Amino acid sequence: MKKGNMIILNASELVTCSGFKGKTGSEMNDLKIIENASVIVEEGLIKKITQDKIELSSYEQMGYEIIDATGKCVLPGFVDSHTHFIFGGYRQDEYDWRLKGQGYMEIMSKGGGIINSVEGTRNATFEDLYASGVRRLNSMARFGVTTVEGKSGYGLDLDTEIKQLEVMKRLNEVHSLDVVPTFLGPHARPKAYKETPDAFIDYMIEKVLPVVVEKDLAVFADIFCEENVFSVDQSRRFLSAAKAMGLKLKIHADEIVRLGGAELAAELGAVSADHLLQASDEGIKSMQAASVVTTILPCTAFSLKEDYARARAMIDADCIVALATDFNPGSCFTESIPLLVALATNQMGMTVEETITALTINGAAALGRAAQIGSIDVGKRADLVIHEFPSYKFIPYHIAVSTVEKVIKNGIKIIDLYSDQPL
Repeated sequence: MKKGNMIILNASELVTCSGFKGKTGSEMNDLKIIENASVIVEEGLIKKITQDKIELSSYEQMGYEIIDATGKCVLPGFVDSHTHFIFGGYRQDEYDWRLKGQGYMEIMSKGGGIINSVEGTRNATFEDLYASGVRRLNSMARFGVTTVEGKSGYGLDLDTEIKQLEVMKRLNEVHSLDVVPTFLGPHARPKAYKETPDAFIDYMIEKVLPVVVEKDLAVFADIFCEENVFSVDQSRRFLSAAKAMGLKLKIHADEIVRLGGAELAAELGAVSADHLLQASDEGIKSMQAASVVTTILPCTAFSLKEDYARARAMIDADCIVALATDFNPGSCFTESIPLLVALATNQMGMTVEETITALTINGAAALGRAAQIGSIDVGKRADLVIHEFPSYKFIPYHIAVSTVEKVIKNGIKIIDLYSDQPL
């Protein structure tokens, strides 16, 4: 069988999410569905989309894989555009503390939070991080994710930050999923720099960033712009240096305190600003004007018992809104797309259609890849997910349970989960 050549036949709904850039406002509700459609894939790319009957004999002779999608809906692969999936150690005790009423900043003040993951990650070998990374990517794939962003940030020193990024580079080379690496060196203040954050930013700019760039280990640079972490001025200095060295920008902005991270993202031309629970009206307007993707992370708000980001306000303001899991060892230890969908639709006021757009073409836009992935369009990569039900409306309806049956990456089937046979 020739790899990357495939025909998906007779999908009840082909949910194309068609487009080559992020979608805004009412566009997010238009999924551009084609009923009873088939997709022809050649060498990993979408070659043709048709409602016509296909004569299969010639394709079968050429070794094309034929998948009958009668009674199924087919969507683009989900794009999880904000994760921290490479780390060592776990923080289950902190979750228990939160359940007992302790807040995120309170836990950070007693040595918990991000700093608590630094020791485990520093002590983990490359092989340890690689093995756990494979398991986590495999889990994401089962939820229909075909592209994932991964951040460093649990080293806070040269060696460990580089180790995390090199693990992601290796995973991107060998795993079916695409891994998009982000350098998040200024993720927290390490103990040695707790009272001197400016000096830590100097260290990141002068000692770590040049190595990341020289080794070509990251596409993006990111920083945690937050009260008692890094200020707007410190964030501007770091991100400006990263941009001058050729990296694209992301920013953890306005999550806990309204600092103006959203406005900074617009000022610097960041590709995305993420979290945004406390983003101001002016910040939302500025991000829209600068075409900054607003990436919201409801699983984190759910885990931390915080108010959700104002998704409705962002959509109504014509922002490009994306959704992501924020999978990490502390504040959001989940890679569950079904949970994310449930929260977006049931708790945040997003329509099913807006949610799907936010997880596909807009997630791709948050990674600067909307021209290559995120929709079912001729010429794009054949990253496709076949769901076991005939309509996309079953995705939120089957509450917090995956409806994924088959996952196809670059025209190759990598997941086939559904079976009606007893175990």
